[in-house]
Amino acid sequence: MIPPLGLSSVQKMDILGIRMHCLSYQELYPIFDAWLADKTGRSHRFAMVNVNVCVSALLKPHLRALYNSADIVGIDSMPFLKWARAFYRQCADHLNAPDLLREVSSKAGAKGYTYFLYGGYPGAPDRIEEYLEQRYEGINVVGKYSPTFRALTKEEDDAICDVINNAHPDFIWIGLGSPKQDIWIQDHLSRLKGSIIMPSGATFDFISGRMRAAPQWVRNLGLEWLYRLTQDFRRLWVRYTVFNLIFVLFFMLQLLHIVSFDSEGTMRILGRQSRFGNVGTSQAKPGHARSEH
Repeated sequence: MIPPLGLSSVQKMDILGIRMHCLSYQELYPIFDAWLADKTGRSHRFAMVNVNVCVSALLKPHLRALYNSADIVGIDSMPFLKWARAFYRQCADHLNAPDLLREVSSKAGAKGYTYFLYGGYPGAPDRIEEYLEQRYEGINVVGKYSPTFRALTKEEDDAICDVINNAHPDFIWIGLGSPKQDIWIQDHLSRLKGSIIMPSGATFDFISGRMRAAPQWVRNLGLEWLYRLTQDFRRLWVRYTVFNLIFVLFFMLQLLHIVSFDSEGTMRILGRQSRFGNVGTSQAKPGHARSEH
């Protein structure tokens, strides 16, 4: 068991320069409760990493710094989880957004956790609240907001930050798609107080019923990507074919020590810093990257 705030002692798994915490669900709660003990301090943020994230961060290196700067970098990939359990920690869990929302909700009543739901299509936060209330006791959604598809003005953004802060949620679930939601979280981290901010990706679409989630047995086999590809081939074919091939190539090069990443996430080829894969790694830059659920 990891002591509260003892994340520095947690073993990390480095895949293409993104260092994921090998944590179990039960190890998260002491950390959550320690963070939430100070509702006036800074918020804390999660990142959830899968093949798409790793390749996106390889092609757009400022994203690698963005993900590595999260307070917890979770394993959001069944193949990654199997690798972590085989070579790092057997107790590691699959910290993907839908499972995390359900897991935390199962303890919400006993622990008194409160939620703010931000994102999704119009009506999606309402459907998520209804779904959770039907399945878990003590669900307390203190606020919901589904933003427009245009960029918010500064006045609108300031107003929604005030709404969130006045609601004092414990968890803010952000469903804007990756990497847009991670950039949004980083940009707003200092403005939102005393919360744990969770990127939720397609969770809003799955739970609201807009998209079909893969059956559990498919997910257990590590084939959720193939299921989703059959559901939305036109939008996802690059992500699940080209990106998967790029990942396999660079992961093999990493295993062979041809490609490596130092503690700062800087990419090296045969020990020498490469121009490819490193531009912008000095800071987590906000931007308007294309979002994909």
